[in-house]
Amino acid sequence: MRTKLLIVLAISLILPASAFPQRPRRVVTNEMRTENAPAPVLWRNPQGIANRNVFYGSGGKAGQPAGRFRFIEEDKGGTSPKFIVEDGRGVRWKVKLGQEAQSETAAARLLWAAGYFTDDVYYLKAARIVGLTRLSRGQEYVSMDGTIRGARFERREKSIKKVGDWSWYENPFVGTREFDGLRIMMAMINNWDLKQANNGIYNVGGRELRYVVTDLGATLGKTGGNWSRSKNDLKDFIRSNFIEEVEPTTVDFVMNTRPPLVYAVAVSYYSKRSRMENVTEDIPLANARWMGRLLSGLSLEQIRDAFRAAGYTPDETNAYARKIRERIQQLSRL
Repeated sequence: MRTKLLIVLAISLILPASAFPQRPRRVVTNEMRTENAPAPVLWRNPQGIANRNVFYGSGGKAGQPAGRFRFIEEDKGGTSPKFIVEDGRGVRWKVKLGQEAQSETAAARLLWAAGYFTDDVYYLKAARIVGLTRLSRGQEYVSMDGTIRGARFERREKSIKKVGDWSWYENPFVGTREFDGLRIMMAMINNWDLKQANNGIYNVGGRELRYVVTDLGATLGKTGGNWSRSKNDLKDFIRSNFIEEVEPTTVDFVMNTRPPLVYAVAVSYYSKRSRMENVTEDIPLANARWMGRLLSGLSLEQIRDAFRAAGYTPDETNAYARKIRERIQQLSRL
């Protein structure tokens, strides 16, 4: 039995390097081959980046959830407690409770500020939900009168339809500076959950196919294996490193996702988690410098707004913002 376990462990150690490509590969999707199909887009130039309203993000001030919230149904997918509500204007929202509500909101603001598409999300410290039934998860965040505490609201837009997901290793944007910039942003916010299922392709009114990182909750902590990683943890984020290694033409950013060795017996899981470390490796220096120049256009106050919008305290906001600013400066010095 011990011999078999050692063999499995040995195989699992070499599997991430031998079984998976070290570099992403550019592919053309079926949607792109179809005549008059919507064009795939990943990024839009944030012209006037210094004037972007990072506090309200992609949805803007007018897009906030408003009025009376009515419970529709619970969503039992994923690891965080979630449910659907409708606001006073008839807009539906997916509400997420728990540890990821703040980190996802702040991370979405930062990606949007850099020109990437995100879901329209808002953080509410408290909201009363009419007709809220007992939840199978997250009931500890609900008061007797149906008031929830610390919630991320994600807009459910009828004109935007999710048509699939996309891979970090095979997509239409591989090799572009915009895609490399997104890879850098994942390291910037310490996103350790880089599963394909967390990336969505949205058909927007038949005009374009937006490639979006749709789940940003596992961020703003520390990357690592199952027992060492964290999310929405200021102390861990402050202590974490950003740049792993600089070569003459490329740079690797820190992304520790390999599970502890005891998980190697689950070969598929171990391999998938280990493979995620490749997402932030071998990024051309020129593209990293481009991202540094772009992000340098954000003021410290704008970066603070990303964390204010997510309900962090003034001290937490300042500490997170200073760390993000420090990472931007590291990019600029490459």
